[in-house]
Amino acid sequence: MCGITGIFNFNRQPVSYLQIKAMTDAIAHRGPDGEGYYIDNYLGLGHRRLSILDLSAAGKQPMQTLDGRYCISYNGEIYNFQEIRDELKALGYRFYSKTDTEVVLNAYTEWGDKCLNRFNGMFAFAVWDKQKYQLFIARDRYGIKPFYYFINKQRFIFGSEIKAILASLLCKPLLDKEALVEYLTFQNFFTDKTLFSDIKLLMPGYYGLVHLNKRIELHQYWDFNFNQSVKINEKEAIEELDRLFHSAVKRQLISDVSVNAYLSGGVDSGAITIVASQYLSHMRTFTIGFDLSSISGLELAFDERAKAEHISYLAKTEHYEMVLKAGDMERCINKLVWHLEEPRVGQSYPNYYAAKLASKFGKVVLSGSGGDELFAGYPWRYFYSEKAITFDKFIDSYYLKWQRLIPNLTLKNLLSPIWEDIKHVQTRDIFASVFIKKKYKKKLRSQEFLNYSLYLEAKTFLHGLLVVEDKLSMAHSLETRVPFLDNDLVNFSMKLPAEMQLDYSLLKVPFINENSIIEKRKTKFKNGKKLLRKTLVNYLPELITMSTKQGFSAPDSSWFRGESIDYVKRKIIHVNSIFNLNILQEILAEHTSQKKNNRLVIWSLIYINQLFDSALF
Repeated sequence: MCGITGIFNFNRQPVSYLQIKAMTDAIAHRGPDGEGYYIDNYLGLGHRRLSILDLSAAGKQPMQTLDGRYCISYNGEIYNFQEIRDELKALGYRFYSKTDTEVVLNAYTEWGDKCLNRFNGMFAFAVWDKQKYQLFIARDRYGIKPFYYFINKQRFIFGSEIKAILASLLCKPLLDKEALVEYLTFQNFFTDKTLFSDIKLLMPGYYGLVHLNKRIELHQYWDFNFNQSVKINEKEAIEELDRLFHSAVKRQLISDVSVNAYLSGGVDSGAITIVASQYLSHMRTFTIGFDLSSISGLELAFDERAKAEHISYLAKTEHYEMVLKAGDMERCINKLVWHLEEPRVGQSYPNYYAAKLASKFGKVVLSGSGGDELFAGYPWRYFYSEKAITFDKFIDSYYLKWQRLIPNLTLKNLLSPIWEDIKHVQTRDIFASVFIKKKYKKKLRSQEFLNYSLYLEAKTFLHGLLVVEDKLSMAHSLETRVPFLDNDLVNFSMKLPAEMQLDYSLLKVPFINENSIIEKRKTKFKNGKKLLRKTLVNYLPELITMSTKQGFSAPDSSWFRGESIDYVKRKIIHVNSIFNLNILQEILAEHTSQKKNNRLVIWSLIYINQLFDSALF
């Protein structure tokens, strides 16, 4: 697990070693174990190494082929690299390290872009072809590892993080106002935009070719497809899911350093911990809890330490906990914004502290991310209609349901100081663009709606979670692995019939407002992930497998109107050229009076104001 950087000058100016070094130094936290550079006239690559496989100098990057034609800067883990290595050996390739980097490099040499379909793992990399003067870039199919880039008529610049690109001093940190509208609508980015103008994120499942004639060609090599149900009875499905889950966890334990695990107390991380502990003689687990002394209502259930401790007992792990209190957000916000750069999905500062805790005891940690998105863990968010409807009607209805941060009218008023610059942005069309390849169907049937909902979650919400997971773990030089995003397991999940994923009658409950979500939460959260829960009883007690869904979130609704209120006011209620002060005051007043739970909006506004004040801008 590492950090990668690079510059490709279309104007045929030599790349400066000092520029590449400055970019690579900016992400030194991603790889404290080594650094390397490669310059070929007007192409330069940089690398920071976090040693996980083959800790020797043989794993140093950038790495070249024996003939010197190709050079790679690579970030990731390919869990099936030994099988691919054996196949390449049979074709005559020789290997001089035990790294997956060398396997990726030789696989590209042999198969070109088709090598991507062979990799089971997470990756972002760039390969320079010295003969063609062409740069090949790629990102894994789910978006576990990030790849940011900037391109203009003079050059192409890339990095694992935005700050690496900015460190080149070849592009300015300007706000992308259109992206701001997108974020404040979805609390996420559905497109390849970031809050930094002209800096984009290579989308999951894509590769690109960058040519000397100032062009970039992007190609999609993989996509989710939940519309491929197969006939299988429940008993067979449980047996196959059990086999694939077990294999996925075991496959991702490959490492030359210790492997540990996050343990939230939920089904996903709990089952991963139980399986992993069968193969690891000494395993550590980590839980974040919350001080509830000033909390009431639904947030009293946010602390899951008791369940995590019970799973730790079952798995016989060495267990560590950290308890967050009101005020811990403001203590870490400067570093959090510096490392996360672009805000996404939810209040992410608990993740920062979780990674900080885990990094004290090792370099690798397992995470339960992906279980909810693949196995229908969010039934209250899915779209349902008993009647077949047109694609446009589906988009209109689902857009209104899924919009989760600031409604369009409020957003227009909030951003009134800059509205003339952004009034052309149609967030409904941004939402529709996620499904654009599926629009060929004239009408959608009711049984298809779950598949479309799962597709949206995987393409957007899961991707946002993965970006946060990567940035905040690597902030502490920690590699996070996600067994639920094993290729075989994902492929199987996409074939499951809708009725095996959840109780279909749940989707008949109409979405009305936030209160309806809360009511569903109280009574029907247990019915998501139906097949997965039945499978994981092989590893966890029913108390865990049948517990209600609990997201990883701090009780900020209470803290923002209580112990943290003075901090919240300071960070939000001040004049700037972006936000309408009156609307900011209304948002805060709604929350403090308990008329509306605006904790996610408040968090987003705090983050954005902190970003404007940070060294990144």
